Amino acid sequence: MPAPSKLLEVTCPCCEAALKVDPITSAVISHKEKEKPKPIEDLAAAVQRLKGESARREEVFQKSMQDQKNRQDVLNKKFDELFKQAKEDPDQRPPQKDIDLD
Repeated sequence: MPAPSKLLEVTCPCCEAALKVDPITSAVISHKEKEKPKPIEDLAAAVQRLKGESARREEVFQKSMQDQKNRQDVLNKKFDELFKQAKEDPDQRPPQKDIDLD
């Protein structure tokens, strides 16, 4: 009788099941299927979670809209500040860009 061989543990690329294969006979000795996530047990909790996500999306959208409305004011303030700095020190040149060095 031949000596017992060690079983190879392999993961199936399709279903991700754990297989134990005998290297001598090339036969699958055992397999264990991958655990699937449990289905939603409490439908009311799932619906509530989805409603919460909807409210969060709406909040993010409203914040984005407010930022866009204020964007022009912010750009105007930045421009005014830089214009004031340019008037105070007219000899200061803007920083050179790499493309200007050629």
